[in-house]
Amino acid sequence: MPSADQIRTVVEQYVKLVGAGATEEIVNLYAPDAVVEDPIGTEPRHGHQAIREFYQILEPLEKETELLTTRIGGNVAAFWFRLSTKAGEQTMNLAPIDIMEFDEDAKITSMKAVWSAEDLELV
Repeated sequence: MPSADQIRTVVEQYVKLVGAGATEEIVNLYAPDAVVEDPIGTEPRHGHQAIREFYQILEPLEKETELLTTRIGGNVAAFWFRLSTKAGEQTMNLAPIDIMEFDEDAKITSMKAVWSAEDLELV
């Protein structure tokens, strides 16, 4: 099982990379057979190619992220972070709670994001 420090490092990298739009680096944090459900209730994306397609949507956007809090228990992390994207004069803020499971190599095997359209804030 990965240590809490290893998991925390991956979570911090993940949030930073989402803000940077670094799709390939994000995909490399995942195990090859990982599953992403973002948001919960949508069709899960299985494997690197489907996960890559998901994050590529964010890549060209002007955005920034901030990790707000993290909790780790065993091989699971739950964390709350803020994602702000800008389109022209409009800013969209979203602060999902992500739940990730990790394998023994500290690769993400599962990610579920808890949020809904009601959580989007337009500024």
